[in-house]
Amino acid sequence: MKLIKKVIERDRSGFVTLCPEELEDMWHAYNLISLGDQLKATTLRRVQNESSTGTVESQRVRMTLTITVDNVDFDPQGGLLRIKGRIISENNYAKMGAYHTIELELNRNFTLIKPEWDMIALERVNEACDVTKQADVAAIVLQEGLANVCLVTQNMTIVRQRIEHPIPRKRKGSIKNYEKGLQNFFNQVMQSILRHINFEIVKVVILASPGFVKDQCYEYIFAEATRQDIRQLIENKRKFVLIHCSSGHKHALQEVLQDPSIQKQLSDTKYSQEVLTLDRFFKMLNDEPDRAYYGWNHVRKAGGEGAIGTLLLSDELFRSADISTRKKYIELVESVRAGGGKVMIFSSLHVSGEQLNQLTGVAAILNFPLPDIEEEEEENEQETIVETT
Repeated sequence: MKLIKKVIERDRSGFVTLCPEELEDMWHAYNLISLGDQLKATTLRRVQNESSTGTVESQRVRMTLTITVDNVDFDPQGGLLRIKGRIISENNYAKMGAYHTIELELNRNFTLIKPEWDMIALERVNEACDVTKQADVAAIVLQEGLANVCLVTQNMTIVRQRIEHPIPRKRKGSIKNYEKGLQNFFNQVMQSILRHINFEIVKVVILASPGFVKDQCYEYIFAEATRQDIRQLIENKRKFVLIHCSSGHKHALQEVLQDPSIQKQLSDTKYSQEVLTLDRFFKMLNDEPDRAYYGWNHVRKAGGEGAIGTLLLSDELFRSADISTRKKYIELVESVRAGGGKVMIFSSLHVSGEQLNQLTGVAAILNFPLPDIEEEEEENEQETIVETT
């Protein structure tokens, strides 16, 4: 993302003009744009013109419109971001108050105007415009007949292609059919790698499977690369890392990224830190439950005691249509940071973010145990039961 212009007033109102340059920038824009904001961008609008003879012609006209945001829809697979709202800048083709949907485009500027730019939104702008934070990890998790070709970006795990190919069972007298089916499957995986992985950006290609499927696939890919002289693969062979996983389904990627050998290679990525932190939280929850809490009430109380060492939050919480909900989490972030705690905002499009969302989207690792939080909760529940009876 390229920052074109930023004007923030003392009362935190203002605007930023940004230019999305790659798919992940659309994810950042999705997290920045909230209901009630104003968005200015070039867009196509269908207009009708009536000639002197009474015939009506319809055409699409490119124009610049400003709308008040009513709805934001994001398709992570295609990188499509559509924003619907009422037009607040009238022109010859668009009337004030009419509805229009703007589809943001790569390499076209848009301006986002907010009545209040909170700290999370401003940090998102800074993160999006940091050129050092590029997507550089690809992963293929597979088993016989099933493969998921994924790109692991700074904020998303994108399944670029899901491959399902029937493989005949290995039976006596029909080994050839089995081997032929397996080779056809591996060929599909290889073609998907060539189609979806940009080796100029990607630094690591993880090939993971149960058993020896990954080894067989690796051998097939580079035997074919040598036979066909596919330089794109031959020159990047050193980037491939083979590792065990339990299945070829997307969720197996979580266990792959927790492997120490992979963590060492991905140590400088945000996603690696998310995986390690969530793993640490679950371990703490199991070993020292008085130092690990999740859910708004428990975490808020721990924050009030100044006990939070690491705060884990889902980015979904900051996309809430309810302004008061967003504000209470922003206040929590500010108080934890003021007390010297660390705050990590997880992407809900990563497997780790999905897991955190299953725990209400907010969790905390404490610096010291607070058993009183659970006891207070139990006492309140008992008091409620007594009152109702």
